[in-house]
Amino acid sequence: MPYRQGLGVHTSIEIGTDAAGKPVLIDVEELLATRLLVQGNSGSGKSHLLRRMLEESASLVQQIIIDPEGDFATLADAHNHMVVDGGDYNEREIATIGARVREHRASIVLNLESLELEAQMMCAAGFLNALFDAPRDHWYPALVVVDEAQMFAPAVAGDVSDIARRTSLGAMTNLMCRGRKRGLAGAIATQRLAKLAKNVAAEASNFLMGRTFLDIDMARAADLLGMERRQAETIRDLERGCFLGLGPAISRRPVSVKIGPTRTSTRMGTHSLMPMPDAEPDNMRTMLFAEMEAEPVAVSPEPKPRALEADEVLRRIAEPDAVQAVSMKAGPDSGPSAVEWNTPDPEALEDIIVSALQEMLAERDCAFQADSTLYQDFTVRCRMQRLSGAPLDLAAFRKRFALAKGGILNPAEPRWQNVLEEVARLPEDMAAPFLLIARAAIDESPCPDDDALGQAYGTSSPGRVRRLIEYMEKQGAVVVREDFGGRRSIGIPGLGVSTLSS
Repeated sequence: MPYRQGLGVHTSIEIGTDAAGKPVLIDVEELLATRLLVQGNSGSGKSHLLRRMLEESASLVQQIIIDPEGDFATLADAHNHMVVDGGDYNEREIATIGARVREHRASIVLNLESLELEAQMMCAAGFLNALFDAPRDHWYPALVVVDEAQMFAPAVAGDVSDIARRTSLGAMTNLMCRGRKRGLAGAIATQRLAKLAKNVAAEASNFLMGRTFLDIDMARAADLLGMERRQAETIRDLERGCFLGLGPAISRRPVSVKIGPTRTSTRMGTHSLMPMPDAEPDNMRTMLFAEMEAEPVAVSPEPKPRALEADEVLRRIAEPDAVQAVSMKAGPDSGPSAVEWNTPDPEALEDIIVSALQEMLAERDCAFQADSTLYQDFTVRCRMQRLSGAPLDLAAFRKRFALAKGGILNPAEPRWQNVLEEVARLPEDMAAPFLLIARAAIDESPCPDDDALGQAYGTSSPGRVRRLIEYMEKQGAVVVREDFGGRRSIGIPGLGVSTLSS
């Protein structure tokens, strides 16, 4: 239950008891100003701790939970939380929901369990960016809880695309580093401190450290708690549901906390031991293999169809009539059909590449699709021109597509060489919006607006476009000028050109 101290200036909640059985409190107002980091191995009780904190503070502050495993959806059973399944909405809709959450001060659980890791990162990033970019009138205090934070702010690159990692890490950094002034208080939980980006973890001033076994994690936890290295071994001996707490919202000295009970529970059920079934071996065999022991129906033997390779499937899609004619002549036991494929000269091949890129850019949502999806589309378009293979690998296609979005379909033209040298100074995902600006400057055209730059960058968030331009200006790639009327022009020092104001 909430405790109101003094004349109501501070509002605290009880999360558990210390070694002497005395209540351990968290000052919610202080927590909103100083943020929280929770760490503990799988099974140490992190989710239980977060659930206890959320239940106790539900009536005091707006709560926003990024839930990658669907653990916290049951909060809606006892409180007024809305559960939003991230897999049911696109990027624009998620951003709209995020903006409305801030406007109406709704407590919400963003359930991401139906998504793959990369999609989880992009969905969470779009939602967090919408919270961050809300109008100043909507900067109400909100507790933003992110479970499994190492997924959204990884310390090193993993198996996801660089775009997804950068986007997610940027959103988490904004939450922890700049969110306080916008009323957003981050409370993040991670299995391992070593997997969490240091600039994200470093912004927390309150810590609840649970059981962990690796030396590197124990050493970092001990440093954060102000303990000597030889005392770090005590972290390994913590029981499940017990944490060491420190911070202005918890205690000025490390305190041991046994987390109290919760009123709701996860949908995952218990992991406790259960009695084994009493079925006899013969009955168990009947249940497992009954259908497989049925007598097979006698059928006349037929030749087993030959498994098709992916390339052959694409050939048949591209030219079904010719393949069918050859297959009928060759018979069922023959090898792949001998359809002739184009092997054009370099100039004709470049024309096919440019044509495929133009067709893709003409589609409405191409800028917001994953690189792997776009590359598959590109490959199919090339095979429709009867090419025997993709003329570009994934890395080369990603670069060419970025150039094409920026208006450069043929980078071999001499007039683009200076521009390409300038764009090489920026990250690859920023090439398209920079080239869009560069083309406008070279052509002495008005500066592209935020919608055009967002389309090139693959975002519909005005805030991300602003941060993109700020980053390019910090790198010295552009110079932004804005007059009192709000008209903007962007110059490119390396080329000595500038767009017109717009």
